Amino acid sequence: MSRSTSLSLLGLSIALCSSATFADIVWLKNGDRLSGTIRFFDGSKLLLETDYGGSIPLDWKKIATLESDHELLVKLGPVNGERAKSLLAAEPGKVTLANGESPKTIELSQIEQIMKPKPLVEDFTWKGNIDLGLDYKRGERDSDDYDVDIKTQARHGLWRHNALADYNRELKDDVVSTDNWSAEYALDRFLTEKWFWQGRFEYKRDRIEEVERQRTLGTGPGYQFWDDELGAFSIATLANRSDYRYSNGEQDRFYAMSVKWDYNRYLIGKTVELFSVGELGRPLSGAADYSLDAEVGLRYKVTDWASLNMKAEKDIVSGAEGDLDETRYTLGFGVGW
Repeated sequence: MSRSTSLSLLGLSIALCSSATFADIVWLKNGDRLSGTIRFFDGSKLLLETDYGGSIPLDWKKIATLESDHELLVKLGPVNGERAKSLLAAEPGKVTLANGESPKTIELSQIEQIMKPKPLVEDFTWKGNIDLGLDYKRGERDSDDYDVDIKTQARHGLWRHNALADYNRELKDDVVSTDNWSAEYALDRFLTEKWFWQGRFEYKRDRIEEVERQRTLGTGPGYQFWDDELGAFSIATLANRSDYRYSNGEQDRFYAMSVKWDYNRYLIGKTVELFSVGELGRPLSGAADYSLDAEVGLRYKVTDWASLNMKAEKDIVSGAEGDLDETRYTLGFGVGW
């Protein structure tokens, strides 16, 4: 075999291996061509995963056309979308959606989102994050703040497991002013692609405030607005039985209705995450006017697993024997999976 033939076969082998590894290609308006795996498009950035540069966000306005040989959901508006079996390169500014015998060529400017379709029944998935916040202040009044939050979710088929835990402690001049923790487990059973039924148990313990202990058992329907590469949003309306114990030894037991929410949304090529979780409840008796336990924040991804976070948390129990009104702001570091 001649040297030129060997080089040709080597080049062909490399090309075939590259094609097998990187099924998607993006052509830029400046003539560059990038290969990788298209993860999603959020309206401004296309995220292309590569083995030579990691996840690369590409400006959508700089893209001439693209192609992919795996199935993608292409959304042309908030409601309208089409599952394309593959994407075919077209003239600059356009792409062809290949779906059977009727391919359709559209303008890139018409596309609002591109993401991987998510079936109702899927293999086991597990995701979550741990956020740690520490704040030390030394001056006329010394203070030490500690905040640890854990959130994880696992799903297999029609069942979804949700777990939350957090711990908060604050010292001012070596005197403990905040010391509480809580844990929650909720089990969702999906009835349709969007509707689910939830059962949950929550326990809270506070060593400083008048509301010393809260224990809640609840159940009710929920609705999943979306759950995809760009984030998720769900709400659940629950009927609860709650037990309150106060620092003076007195107790309350009552039924209540509440609305829970769980929201997160990735922005700027999945480098920034806006998130909020919480619950607003109202007792059916006169034990309290209402209760609120909520947090909202931003998470900035430094790497694929490490992030910086900024959060505001609010705990309120209004109209009870031991009112609670507490607000916390934290900056911290976290890990996700």
